[in-house]
Amino acid sequence: MADAEQEIASLKAELAAAKAQIPAPKRTLPQMMRAPETCYGTCIISPSPKWVPAVASCGLDFVFIDTEHIPLNRSELSWMCNAYKLAGLPPLVRISECDPYEATAALDGGACGIVAPYMETVQQVKDLRGAVKLRPYKGARLAAKLEGAEGSLPAHEVAYCAKKNEELALVLNIESQAAIDNLDEILKVPDIDCLLIGPHDLSCNLGVPEQFDHPKFVAAVRTIWSKARAAGVGAAIHQGKPSTTTGCTPADEINWIKWGCNVLVHGSDISLFTVALKRDIATIKAGVGEEVAAAAGDDSATDV
Repeated sequence: MADAEQEIASLKAELAAAKAQIPAPKRTLPQMMRAPETCYGTCIISPSPKWVPAVASCGLDFVFIDTEHIPLNRSELSWMCNAYKLAGLPPLVRISECDPYEATAALDGGACGIVAPYMETVQQVKDLRGAVKLRPYKGARLAAKLEGAEGSLPAHEVAYCAKKNEELALVLNIESQAAIDNLDEILKVPDIDCLLIGPHDLSCNLGVPEQFDHPKFVAAVRTIWSKARAAGVGAAIHQGKPSTTTGCTPADEINWIKWGCNVLVHGSDISLFTVALKRDIATIKAGVGEEVAAAAGDDSATDV
């Protein structure tokens, strides 16, 4: 009897040790965005398969794939979404406009979250919520649900929707004064996971283009993020133009995190490549005594 008990105890110990070796499951994109800790991503433009393991080695939490400014077809987008998902980096996809059918297509292709540009009205947010958080409902039944006309849903329908869509993030691009003016009402819409600032578009809309230290821009950013965090949703920004001469800098990003940003999309593959290549070539030329001409052109493929 004692031998049997000892064997059982030994087996339990082995099982506990084996369980301890299993890595904890990664958080979903909505969980990351709503958490107090900062999560990090970058914008991926290239559909090259060689890019996936390289990006996965950089210590990121998610990737941002932009179809508003980048010409990606549906097949390319689906391949990228599924490849990065398998690499442990949930893809957040920005569609070209607030179109529920475009959002559904991206989700069907493998996206883990949807963000639409220039969200300014409650109706736009409701439409996007229907596509992301109330799948698979469509048509008149979905419209009734969004307006609350159906009353209380049966428990099994509530559970089904929650389970089906629990890993999908609903993200709103806040890029204008109109959006800020409507933000209190917008945040009353259920299921929002994050507010994403596009600093380029927001600064232009405010009349202070790319003046990221302007009091008007700073006040707008602080307002958006304070309202987001008070509502329990993520506060995000996409620093689309990393550079020491134009656009945002890492110093800006550090300040933004201190102000309340907890979801940071740092640059893009093409902008980071361009900045690093220009810097290294200039260093090499200077080191061998060659003249270093001022670099021409912008260092980013996108304006956000």
